[in-house]
Amino acid sequence: MHTDRTDRRGHRPGRGAGIPERADDARWRDAPWNGGHRGEGAGRRDGNGWHRGEPDGGRDGDRRGERGGERDGEWDGEWDKVTGRARFAAEYSPRAALAYAVPVQATIARGEVRNVDSETILTLPGMLAVLWHGNAPGLGVPEDSDLALFQSPKVAYRGQFVAAVVAETLETAYEAAARVRVDYAAEPHDVVLRADHPRAYRAWEDAPGEDGREAVERALREARVSLDLTYTTPAYHHNPLEPHSTVAVWEDQGLVIYDSCPGAAAVRDTLAELFTLPPSLVRVITPDAGVGYGGAATTRPQTVLAAIAAQVTGRPVQVTLTRRQMFAVTGYRTPLVQRVRLGADGRGRLVALGHDVVEQTSTTADPAAGPGAAGGPGRPVCEVLYDVPLRHRTHTVVPLDVPAPSWSRTQGDLPGVFALESAIDELAAACGLDPIELRLRNLPEADRPGSAAAGLAACLRAGAERFGWAGRDPAPGVRRDGRWLVGTGVAAAAYPVAQSPAEATVRLDADGRFRVRLAAPRMRPEERAALTTIAAVVLGVTPERVEIELGGEGGAAAGPPAPAAAGGDEPEDVVRWGMPVVRACEALAAMLGEREAHPGVPLEARARADAPDGGHAFGAQFAEARVNLDTGEVRVPRLLGVFTAGSAADADALRARFTGAMTLGLSMTLCEEGELDERWGGFLNQDLSHYLLATFADAPDVAALLLPGDGPAPDPAEADRLTGLGTSGTAAAIANAVHHATGIRVRDLPIRLDALVGRLPTG
Repeated sequence: MHTDRTDRRGHRPGRGAGIPERADDARWRDAPWNGGHRGEGAGRRDGNGWHRGEPDGGRDGDRRGERGGERDGEWDGEWDKVTGRARFAAEYSPRAALAYAVPVQATIARGEVRNVDSETILTLPGMLAVLWHGNAPGLGVPEDSDLALFQSPKVAYRGQFVAAVVAETLETAYEAAARVRVDYAAEPHDVVLRADHPRAYRAWEDAPGEDGREAVERALREARVSLDLTYTTPAYHHNPLEPHSTVAVWEDQGLVIYDSCPGAAAVRDTLAELFTLPPSLVRVITPDAGVGYGGAATTRPQTVLAAIAAQVTGRPVQVTLTRRQMFAVTGYRTPLVQRVRLGADGRGRLVALGHDVVEQTSTTADPAAGPGAAGGPGRPVCEVLYDVPLRHRTHTVVPLDVPAPSWSRTQGDLPGVFALESAIDELAAACGLDPIELRLRNLPEADRPGSAAAGLAACLRAGAERFGWAGRDPAPGVRRDGRWLVGTGVAAAAYPVAQSPAEATVRLDADGRFRVRLAAPRMRPEERAALTTIAAVVLGVTPERVEIELGGEGGAAAGPPAPAAAGGDEPEDVVRWGMPVVRACEALAAMLGEREAHPGVPLEARARADAPDGGHAFGAQFAEARVNLDTGEVRVPRLLGVFTAGSAADADALRARFTGAMTLGLSMTLCEEGELDERWGGFLNQDLSHYLLATFADAPDVAALLLPGDGPAPDPAEADRLTGLGTSGTAAAIANAVHHATGIRVRDLPIRLDALVGRLPTG
């Protein structure tokens, strides 16, 4: 039994099991990482800023009912996680007996399923059903969709769900899934990415006319310095600590889904289409979203499987993927081949840029989704950094017999910036210029205060001073420390400040309470309190009559869409939601005024606020690399990021996010690589013993510096979503540092030992 948090008067917050009492408990509660407060009472704040308890508003006995109210601020949410009190999707316990479904994955990369031996499996004790295309219910999507589970015998990639077993216990389900025999008619598969693939198609072209292409080609030929370089990045896989999990329940009111996803509304709309239901009959509840980074921002097959299994058995069904299963069906960043051509004059000024990108996708993917959905550098993210008179860009997509990719951790900025900023570094060497100086010469309007270029120039200069760039020997491969070669590198970084439209729905219930629906995954108590007060003032009622619902609470997922949090657990803000809440409440207030004249008018109103075009945020990253002369091992003892953070209110939290993002960038540069077996058509390294991830131990000194100012920086509301800015330039900075240390240019990630061993200086 957990103790509820109490009020501001110093009463001790409840402790989880196994957490000892402390003699200095008061000082511990007031520590800086605790937000300097003492756990402020259960419930949410009212309009005056005080907390008030509230009864459980749900039928499911979820986390809110157990604790008697809302979580108590951001720190309280983290306290719940580290003490085991947070409730994730797999921990939901329905009132009816829970059944378990385990998928059976294809062992071929292309072909058809001839038959599934279901009769033998059904004789096992505790078995409820075996699902496959021969008996599964129909879905309202095309058969070639990645979510059209069991709608066709077609196998589009290795690891695809071709069958599933449903049983009374998880152990029985696992045993039965291992015994299922699937007969295939295998066909030759194609999983090799190449630019000249016969099925390749042009997703977009920046200058489709021949004149634009020819102008760039001519400028590159006539340039004083011209480079033609190719860079490759591998597949990057999602590996969150929380496995993808879903619990599905069919009720008289429709389908209820418990899922760890940041985009509840998007999942709701997809499921409504799949099961031909109105969106109002689908509820997606996200108690604690622990999965994100593109792996759960959209509907994944395990969610559809849970809903199908629950529909067939009439029981609540849980599906929890194993680590190995996640590598095929939860998305990954597509491998990329990027050709970058740069031309510059004698002073190092860019005169032309050509950027041709080739990426892979699945044969089940929707071509209309565009290349950005696959995690490649969408248009034109990675070329916003510099002023180039002539540029021509193309993006080619190759459909292969592979799982569908998605964006990962950042959008396409990391691989795009890696290629561009590595090429810029090579251009600086070819022009005989310092890498920072060449970048500064090519920033548009760098001297105009408040411009984007001025902010980026400030990041480069401030980072150079703090990192000690002035003492850098420009010659590569000359600095040694014992058996280690030492070098430093720099890269600029860019990340889009983009928001999705925000909508709010306000409804008057029979109990006289106004429910404001926002499909946001998370919101701080003070922000929820502010929106409660705003709605109450517009409606002319007391705050006690207003309830803010978000993340699927109480059916909020049947409400309006919201932008998915990049990390799956990001706070939402008053700025984004204030205007749609005001407009929806005004519309409902008008309905209330006409209620007597029009009693049949439904008392629900919706409003939308379009998001402004936020442009890009900028930064600069500096790296020190050490390369062992004997083994080729690469270590990165120092990483520094300098970012235009504007007036970010919580600078300490933002710095922590940026340092974590840079560590992820280090991981993607030196460690991570999805290795595809061409013979079998699947990824080989499907666990954390073979798919390597960096930790903070791999980067002992990671620092982030935030520059204030009035430039085009993220406002406090957007700062949390822009930690991808900390990742985007890291790979290029490290690769450039490795080149400075060794004189060896590595254009293929990850930077492995075999790229350096045998090419390093001897003696």
